[in-house]
Amino acid sequence: MEDKFNVTYITLGGHVELQKYRYLYFVVTFAFYILIICCNSTIVCLIVIHKNLHEPMYIFIAALLINSILYTTTIFPKLLTDFLSETQVITYQACLFQAFIYYTLFFSEFILLAAMAYDRYVSICKPLQYPTIMSTKTVSILLSLGWLVPACEVVGTTTISSYQRLCSFNMNVIFCNTSIYKLFCVPSKVATIYGAFGFVYLVVFPVFFIVFSYTRIFIICYHSSSEVKRKAAQTCVPHLLVLINNFILITYDVITVRLESDLPKIARLVTSLQLVLYTPLFNPIIYGLKMKEIYKHLKRLLRLYNNNTCCLH
Repeated sequence: MEDKFNVTYITLGGHVELQKYRYLYFVVTFAFYILIICCNSTIVCLIVIHKNLHEPMYIFIAALLINSILYTTTIFPKLLTDFLSETQVITYQACLFQAFIYYTLFFSEFILLAAMAYDRYVSICKPLQYPTIMSTKTVSILLSLGWLVPACEVVGTTTISSYQRLCSFNMNVIFCNTSIYKLFCVPSKVATIYGAFGFVYLVVFPVFFIVFSYTRIFIICYHSSSEVKRKAAQTCVPHLLVLINNFILITYDVITVRLESDLPKIARLVTSLQLVLYTPLFNPIIYGLKMKEIYKHLKRLLRLYNNNTCCLH
């Protein structure tokens, strides 16, 4: 639908029985939003405050968690507003912007995980060269690439989409994703090819690089001492768990968009919520519990909080 100022509005029709459960949806979603912000922010603050965490591995972890905060903030405020609104609409321009931020941050996680795999490879396989190779300049370059490369790719598909003529103004989703392509009067082959190319070098290539790096690490660790094996397990397993989680979710996103018309509405809602909840909740839990140094500072913080609480009572 279009108004007199020629602003195109898109209806987000993925909500289920919103009139009946709007306040329940709002309270539960708001609780998850606060939990995600608190969990991710806490670990980022610990990394910033404690000097022994000012190492490349922890800097990349902080970048991932900042991604989770931004990623969640892109989706949840609009979602919470929709729960309390009579109509769930968004301008086409705002929808494109939301999808741009969503996919930029999601793809950047794979680049950052590849950088973390390289960091672990150098640390375990070339320990004497580690300070030289993983310098502050190298870390800064890898962080910049982690955000700029996905942004440059996604801005291309977003620009192509912004020039497409729309014949539909309803999407069966609760936030903007590649379902936007289904609004076009004529399917855009350029957008499809460009998107597929981006998926290959932003997801497939980093995953292959990560698998190759960790394979090399495990081969070297197999012939090393138990201390090296323990170090590799402590630092590599959390990264692999996060990688597996992200790869499943991006595959999930691609498949559900393709099968959207074949899925019941409640199934589409559940899968959409999983996409925006899993990574922001999974990452801080994995890194907070599995990374020894972060866990140590986290326990100290919790003890301090408990002591202060007891003193107040």
